[in-house]
Amino acid sequence: MSESEVQSYMDFVLPLVLESGKNLLGIEQINPEIKNGNDWDVVTIYDRKIEDLLIQKLKQKYTTHKFIGEEESSANKRIATLTNSPTWIIDPIDGTANFVKRMPITCISVGLTINKERVFGIIYNPYMNELFTAKRGHGAFLNGQRIFTSGETDIKKCIFNYELSLAIQNEQLMELYMSRLKFLINEISGIRSYGSAALGLCYVACGRIDAYQCDGLYPWDVAAGTLIVEEAGGSVVDSGGKPFDLMNPNFLASSTETLEAQFMKTERAADAFREKNKTNQFLPEDVIRNEKTK
Repeated sequence: MSESEVQSYMDFVLPLVLESGKNLLGIEQINPEIKNGNDWDVVTIYDRKIEDLLIQKLKQKYTTHKFIGEEESSANKRIATLTNSPTWIIDPIDGTANFVKRMPITCISVGLTINKERVFGIIYNPYMNELFTAKRGHGAFLNGQRIFTSGETDIKKCIFNYELSLAIQNEQLMELYMSRLKFLINEISGIRSYGSAALGLCYVACGRIDAYQCDGLYPWDVAAGTLIVEEAGGSVVDSGGKPFDLMNPNFLASSTETLEAQFMKTERAADAFREKNKTNQFLPEDVIRNEKTK
């Protein structure tokens, strides 16, 4: 597919994203619902309305394209298979819990894949009037201005975003998150948790934070943001040491590969210790330090 075609897709969807975001600003009444019977998983009518609007407009324009949307996947109780066809991957409101609480850390995220490769991403936070965009091979931008990661190479100076709220989803994730946190907390300079995967990735891309770790996500959470990080000069890998998989996205996004290597070393030590001990109890600092230096 030609670059001009990819650009035409981006040019078509961008005004739709901006319009949808601006519509969120006028909402006065938010009535959240519990999704899938989980108290921590909320949805609003606006999630559904925005996704329906975007998909409807895109289907009218591109009749052969495929779609993977958060609310559509939830309704169908399955995630569509990613194919070589142009596929729009949409999160209508990323950070819905923030949206419900009227925290201005929420956004609309749209990514496009062709031949299973991410070709562009758009993330718009209307509350902060911040539009993050990237097209493969052409850099990343915030409101039209080129952005780059912080370039940090020392984990000791790193501000790290760890999406701890996801640990409540199940016992396995709880053990994974908490066991790694025990090792990481002694290595980093500071820790944050924003409640929006898409914006967390954008904050790595523009240098507000230096690295971001998240497991247990879905393709719509990361399709746009991971490309924005890469086009800003950062690196995205699977947090377990495997190749990054968009359809099973457990990731570590870092400002540099040097920083990434330091995080991976610490996390591999944490993972090995967890497997060895099968415990979720906090450990004396000297024991943890000894494990990390082995």
